Amino acid sequence: MKRRDFVIGTGAALLSAASYGHILGANDKLGVALVGAGRRGRWVLKKMLGTGSFHPVILCDVWDEQIKRTKDFLQLEKVAETFDINDVLSRKDVDVVLLASPDHLHTSYALKVLAAKKHLYLEKPVTLHYEEGSLLQSALENTSVVCQTGTQQRSGQMYNQIKEEFFNGSDKLGEIVFVDAAWSDFGWQRREVKPRSKPKNFKWDTFLGESGNIPYDWKRYDAWRNYKEFGAGILSDLLTHWVDVAQWMLDDTTPLNAVTTGGIYHLKDGRTNPDTVNSIIQYNNWNFSFECSIMPVKNTHDAVLFKGTKGNLEVFRSGYIYTPHDGNAKTYQNEEDLDLAHIHNFIEAIKTGKKPSADIQVGLDAVKPSHLAVSAYWKNKRVAFNAEGTEIVVVP
Repeated sequence: MKRRDFVIGTGAALLSAASYGHILGANDKLGVALVGAGRRGRWVLKKMLGTGSFHPVILCDVWDEQIKRTKDFLQLEKVAETFDINDVLSRKDVDVVLLASPDHLHTSYALKVLAAKKHLYLEKPVTLHYEEGSLLQSALENTSVVCQTGTQQRSGQMYNQIKEEFFNGSDKLGEIVFVDAAWSDFGWQRREVKPRSKPKNFKWDTFLGESGNIPYDWKRYDAWRNYKEFGAGILSDLLTHWVDVAQWMLDDTTPLNAVTTGGIYHLKDGRTNPDTVNSIIQYNNWNFSFECSIMPVKNTHDAVLFKGTKGNLEVFRSGYIYTPHDGNAKTYQNEEDLDLAHIHNFIEAIKTGKKPSADIQVGLDAVKPSHLAVSAYWKNKRVAFNAEGTEIVVVP
């Protein structure tokens, strides 16, 4: 079997430095606020500050320890901090909000950011509940505010190359019949979280938002992805990324129905979201299947695999493998930093007024299949959208 390596990344890094280094003048840095100073938030903020196009203005979180960790991680000193997003939005020196709060706060916080006319980098999934999508769409109508959603593959050179070479009229793969996605092994979500008394500077009620009157429980904060009131776990965190790639490549953002099976097979620690799932989502003429476990299941690649009548294409973040039915496999490698590419695209959209690569419609389309899969899991039935597309119903 012949294997040819094509490295993408070095050129992209040079292009980024040349193209984006002067996208904003030295005195035109964008003031950025971080809302949700957890692991993901501080990581993306680091990438933002590394471009030289942003300066940090204020950090916002329900627990001051998270803000301290972020300051230490980024070696920030004289940066304001608050528990209250309204303090962030009242500041004229905040141009951009990086919203990386827990999922259940995404919509309510995003609506406030957009109403304040701040540019928004909204981590995925953009909504926790399907009906929230129309609220975000309405908030972005007739506005010059830029909203970039967090499916960072959309800005990747490799992914755009794949789109042109294997889709967009190409017949290399023939007719696509199945798209299989696998992604497992999440140590962070397996870790033991022990109960603890409420820290002095921790705002439980702010964390709850509109999720209801729930008694204080440290585990529900520190491991919020495990609980359905605050997130959908692996059925949103991970399914959303891979199904977005499939829908993008196949120009099909209309899932017809879904079934999901799984459960809490191993992690009997009080969580409500499953630790292991299989979902099948039906589209027009193709099926998307998703296999995922928090447990240490190892795949050759965590990838999305397109199975066509003339060949297969396995796409993962560090490359892809094309295997024609009548020839040898070809392997490609990718070294591009997808988070950085996505941030550069966001900057360009703010500067030029162009649509970002993952605008709100892309974000909503990416989470739509997740909403179906989650509903199918909890109802233990095949589900679909009703004729009006306004709600998810059980298929008779």
